[in-house]
Amino acid sequence: MTLQQLLYFLAVADTRHFTRAAEQAYVAQPSLSKQIRALEDELGAPLFSRARGNVALTAAGEALLPIARRITSDVDTARLEIAELVGLRRGRVRVGATPSLCVSLFADVLHRFHEEYPGVELSVEESGSKDLVRALTHGELDLAVLTAPERGEEAALTTTPILRERLVVASAEPLGETVALRDLRGRPLVMFRQGYDLRDTTLHACRAAGFEPRFAVQGGEMDAVLRFVEIGLGVAIVPSIVVGGRAGLHAAPLRDPVISRTIALAHRTDVAPTHAARAFRATLLTHLHTAALPEGVTLHQP
Repeated sequence: MTLQQLLYFLAVADTRHFTRAAEQAYVAQPSLSKQIRALEDELGAPLFSRARGNVALTAAGEALLPIARRITSDVDTARLEIAELVGLRRGRVRVGATPSLCVSLFADVLHRFHEEYPGVELSVEESGSKDLVRALTHGELDLAVLTAPERGEEAALTTTPILRERLVVASAEPLGETVALRDLRGRPLVMFRQGYDLRDTTLHACRAAGFEPRFAVQGGEMDAVLRFVEIGLGVAIVPSIVVGGRAGLHAAPLRDPVISRTIALAHRTDVAPTHAARAFRATLLTHLHTAALPEGVTLHQP
């Protein structure tokens, strides 16, 4: 019994006509009939009755019909699965991430994915969440790990919260076990450039505490901001994840209020992620659930 014979059998069973079945199967009618007879010989029973020009399934044909459909369906499924796996030998995934993640755990995720799918090209954009949202909606990224909006969802995106990041005050000299936000009144701050959600978070928090922040310098990227703090230009409100391992920095968690933010995985709602993008998502989530997370970072709890 061959797969081709089963396909011919199904074609005749569906059309109840040998000539039309041959046309549907793109084969000469004598060849199709020969294969059906060979299948009947193999099974030891006729599959069709051909009385007075009418083609009908015999009892043996009725018994074979659901089995043949299941076999051919399983073969189709296998082909699709293998085709997707073969596709992951090549391809591209365009991902974006906030700077706090790029300088910390995101590198481990990229390494893990590259080891599993070495033929897939990885393209990474490091930027603030506003810029990542713009890149996603313009079709420039497949996935992004960004700060979830606190005030409503971005309609064009599907977001899945994955982490919580606590914000701290980074400084060149110790400021204490914790720092109240009001204690930053009058203290020079090192501020991120426009487009960083951390900039907006800091401004909103200070104004809610009743003061306007004073900037020592502004306009930097993450690495620049941390370096400016290290040399004593001012302090900065940053995620705790970026301070670890930098000997020249001290971190004091914020209090009154405690400030944290939700990190989400996002993609365009109207475009289904590619198989490679789905594989990257799975690698990321597996890493987050199996790796030791940096201090101040926890898995999101619904």
